[in-house]
Amino acid sequence: MRIAVFGTGGVGGYFGGRLAIAGHDVTFVARGEHLLAIREQGLRVESVRGDFLVRAAQATEDPAKTGAVDVILVGVKTWQVPEAAQAMRPMVGPETVVLPLQNGVEASSKLTAAIGPGHVLGGLARIFSFLDGPGRIRHAGGPASLAFGEPDNRQTERVVRLREIFEKAGVTAEIPRDIHVALWEKFLLIAPLGGIGAVTRSPIGTFRALPETRRMLEEGMREILDVGRARRVALAEGAVSRALAFVDTQEPDGTTSMQRDILAGRPSELDAWNGAVVRMGREAGVPTPLHDFLYGSLLPLEMRALGSLRSPEVGAPR
Repeated sequence: MRIAVFGTGGVGGYFGGRLAIAGHDVTFVARGEHLLAIREQGLRVESVRGDFLVRAAQATEDPAKTGAVDVILVGVKTWQVPEAAQAMRPMVGPETVVLPLQNGVEASSKLTAAIGPGHVLGGLARIFSFLDGPGRIRHAGGPASLAFGEPDNRQTERVVRLREIFEKAGVTAEIPRDIHVALWEKFLLIAPLGGIGAVTRSPIGTFRALPETRRMLEEGMREILDVGRARRVALAEGAVSRALAFVDTQEPDGTTSMQRDILAGRPSELDAWNGAVVRMGREAGVPTPLHDFLYGSLLPLEMRALGSLRSPEVGAPR
């Protein structure tokens, strides 16, 4: 099977690497020093489940040179999805399946708007992994599993086949009864973690333990529960308690990718996480005061990272 990984970061690199060492024809789309390292040294994955190296890995920065493929794993950040959707169009043939692996609940619709209906699944990854230098991915924890499904939740031949391909490559893959519920349950978990972690500049272990910030965490989850239900997503009441219980099992020094990006001054997924809660809440008439606060507090840092906001000069009038 011909597979392209569009965005060879922590998520795309890990799962694409697993497929490559299982014998599939995988092309990694990457840029800069990361691309050069993959071409010259292969893609190295350091994993809590065992390290591996994809030797002689196929890598390119030009998707047009790849041609149509069977499957595209989309591993870019959420804010890069619209641009990526346009760039990957030469790889999309009549039967190509596009599997987005972003955090959030809007990636599939953005990809479908650019590529057209019939190609894009709903998908999510459960893994803690990141780019650890050119040509190197580090998988630090998490189930390292995937969940995906058709937008209408039919168990089609292509999703069953895709699950088999991943499982034969040693990756746990699930086809949920309702992919939208699965996406929103992860969204309910990750968006408050990212926003609160970035605002407090604290790891999970700190803000889950303090009563004041733990209360913020639960409020943020409940706001997403309410927004999701208003959008007719069948979220169960127990989603919040399960998410909080999961948070309590995580390593105390853990942080989210959004938090790390914001604190490092890089563009982040703020708009797709806390910003999306605010937008969708307004559309549905659901108050989201906690996410309003998180989004508004972090927006100046995000704008500065995107180059749309300059810091005032020292001594300049205010």
